[in-house]
Parts: sequence; C-alpha cells; structure tokens
Amino acid sequence: MALRPEPTEEEARPRPRLRVLRDIVSPGASLARPARRSPSILQSFNYALEGIIHVLRTQRNMRIHFAIATAVLVLGFAYGVSKLELVALMLAIAFVLIAEMVNTAIEATIDVATTSFDPLAKLAKDIAAGAVLIAAVNAIVIGYLVFLDRLGDPSYRLVNRVRDVPLSLSIIALVVTIIIVIAIKAVSGRGTPLRGGLPSGHAAVAFGGWMALTFVTADYAHRLLVSAISFVMALLVAQTRVESGIHSTLEVIWGAVIGTLVTLVLFQALS
Repeated sequence: MALRPEPTEEEARPRPRLRVLRDIVSPGASLARPARRSPSILQSFNYALEGIIHVLRTQRNMRIHFAIATAVLVLGFAYGVSKLELVALMLAIAFVLIAEMVNTAIEATIDVATTSFDPLAKLAKDIAAGAVLIAAVNAIVIGYLVFLDRLGDPSYRLVNRVRDVPLSLSIIALVVTIIIVIAIKAVSGRGTPLRGGLPSGHAAVAFGGWMALTFVTADYAHRLLVSAISFVMALLVAQTRVESGIHSTLEVIWGAVIGTLVTLVLFQALS
C-alpha cells in the first residue's frame, strides 16, 4: 500500500477564501451582482400615477391648473367646440401640466443636490418657472381664441346684468363682512385685523363674492356654471390660507360661513 507523501510547506499553508473561490469558479465567470429587474408595465403606471398624485398633494399651482383645466373642458363641452378646437385645448392643458411637473422635478433635484444657496441653482429654478409661465400664457391665448365668439354675446349680457345691480348693495355687503370679521378677531384676540386669527377674512370675502355672483346672475342663462366657477375659486382661496399656515381649517370655515350668510341676508333683504 503506497503511502501519501507529506505535503510541502507551501501546500500546507492555509489558502485565502477568495483565492479558493476563484479557483472553484470556472475561468471567465463573472462575480458581478445580478442586474436589477426592470419594473413591470403595471408597476410603471403605478409609479407614474404616484408622481402625479404627489404633485397634486404638494403643489398648490398644480391644483390650480387642474381646477382651471376642468372648468375649461366643461365650457368646451357646454359650448360644443369642434374637434380641432378640443384638440388645441387638450394640447394647451397638457403643455401646462407637463411644464408644472417638470418644474417640480427640477426643483426637487436641485434641493437634493445643493445644501446652501447657489446662484446657478436659483437660475435653474427661475428658468423652469419661466417655462411654466410661457405654457400658461400660451394656454390663455388658445382659450381666448377658442371661446372668443362663443362667450362674446353672453358675456356682454352678463356685464349689463352686473351693471344694473345697485352698486351700494355690493359695497354694503363687502363693508359689513369686513367689519364683522374684524370685530370677531378683536373679541377673540387671535391674529391681526388683516392676517391670521378667527375668522379668515379672505375666505369671508371670497365666499361672499361667490354668493353675490349667484344673486347677480340669477336670470343669466349660464348662472349655474358661473356660480360653480366662482365657488371653486372661493375654495382655492380658502385652501391657500390653510396651506400657507396663516389660518386653521376651522378659521377658514368660519370665514366662509360668515361671508356667505352676510351676503345672503343683505341681498335677500335689500334687492
């Protein structure tokens, strides 16, 4: 029986684990990490929708653009715009929304990349905001050209209707609303007459204007549409007061109730 020869000093020395692993793996094999799997089509749509929802939740201007776009589309269907005009409106709306989302993405990227003030970072944000402005102006011009002939005559009748309403009644409603708001702030001791505190003066005036427009356009053919648009604008005013931290939701609600009730009572009693 043959005896196994004693291992030499080189063979007896412990071999490093990486060297052993390299010897085991066949030549030419790669030890790189496996490539990350690309998301499925459904996941890609989910990510895109999450981005849109995030912009709507965090960006006030995006919500304003969406509200205006909705109103424009409602007007388009109400007035029966042609297919080409509808295409122009859709392209203008999409242009504005895309520009706003790109602007938001650029701002977020710059905020992550820079930790202090950088003139170039400010310039990049200003350029992105300028792109949104160009898109918005372009959309306004397209909307004006599309609705010019359709809104000309009804708008003239609406202006005449507003002109026939006693000016003193509108002034009285505005003044009384402001006085009540300031008086309540003085009693509660919260905020200043023009900023903060209970109730919100901006919300009171905005919802008072909505109620006044509702009464002014009572005999107007599109009174419901005018009232709905003014109500949406009042809601946007109230939302900005809450998001800016100037008022709480309760303060804004109280302002809306006061402005609505004061205008309602005055128009019912004096008109």
